[in-house]
Amino acid sequence: MSVLTPRQILDRLVSFPTVSRDSNLALIDWVEAYLATHGIAAIRVPNADGSKSALYAQGGTDAPDGVILSGHTDVVPVDGQRWSSDPFTVTERDGRLYGRGCVDMKGFDALAIWACVEAERRGTARPIQLALSYDEEVGCTGAAEMIGRIAQHLPRAGAAIIGEPSMLCPVTGHKGGTAYEVTIHGFEVHSSLMDRGVSAIHEAARLIQWANDRNAENAAARPEPLAAKFDPPWTTLHVGRIDGGTAHNITAATCRFVMAFRCVPSETMADWDARWRAEVARVEAAMRAVRPETRIELSELFVVPALAPETDGAAEALIRALTGDNAGHVVSYGTEAGHFQAAGYSAVVCGPGDIAQAHQPDEYIEIAQFEAGQALLERLLARLG
Repeated sequence: MSVLTPRQILDRLVSFPTVSRDSNLALIDWVEAYLATHGIAAIRVPNADGSKSALYAQGGTDAPDGVILSGHTDVVPVDGQRWSSDPFTVTERDGRLYGRGCVDMKGFDALAIWACVEAERRGTARPIQLALSYDEEVGCTGAAEMIGRIAQHLPRAGAAIIGEPSMLCPVTGHKGGTAYEVTIHGFEVHSSLMDRGVSAIHEAARLIQWANDRNAENAAARPEPLAAKFDPPWTTLHVGRIDGGTAHNITAATCRFVMAFRCVPSETMADWDARWRAEVARVEAAMRAVRPETRIELSELFVVPALAPETDGAAEALIRALTGDNAGHVVSYGTEAGHFQAAGYSAVVCGPGDIAQAHQPDEYIEIAQFEAGQALLERLLARLG
């Protein structure tokens, strides 16, 4: 197979509809085959049922102190969105490349694949390690095992660049995240006798009000210096959807919702987990005092570690040298950079395109940003060479 340009690679990646609810194996098959034609052996890290896989590979000399280029292969759905063109075909118009994933984040994936092949072709003295995950959009659940395998099987990289869209600005910090699926099992009675039953909806309201109270406390408190860099500068708790009950005159037997936390790096998710579980236990105990058979089920959906700004971080120094940007940038959403940092890698977020276009109908990346991303990786290749 001939050497493809980043744009040609992007066309192929977008053509695979790798929505998180579906498999990404067709894309992984193509990437693995393409790398193999250039003498690069890729290693897969499948999920439990084999329906999805992460992939990592290395181009260039087998040496330490290389650079990891990391991206995710999954995209969000297009259901219910109005697109002006086929979302799974890259369409160029008005200086933009339209398509699902063009900015989040198959644009960077295409550049990273191209750079990995170029490192192999040029024989760079330090390698580029390619890392492609799955299920980032549903909680970064496909990254941790892949990162552990990379750490075990490849020479230790000196820096990890996670290419989420940042307009090629170095992002050195982001909030951590976790979410819990909550199922409350109450006891049905006629609402005229509600004191003899337990309404799952009313008990859910107690937990949601606890979240409201914590948000108010966090907003009112003076933020720590690190937290002050974020917008908003505090840990937030949020419920985006709730479902329960059967009729207006029956105490609800069940109620389900998801409680999500976005934690500033100066606080720990372990502490928030303990506080949350203590409140759940308190509410459950009060329920059981009325009806012993009632209960609350709590299931942790994911944990995304925060990315904390590093002191003299190698990744930050590298990306600042490549971009010339010495400003401080942090974001309130989470990325897989937190997982890399938790695994002991120096990590930074830097990728082409604007995060405002992610998940939108007619998602796009500016061609100028895509080309600037390639120019940045050309400078990286030169530095590694």
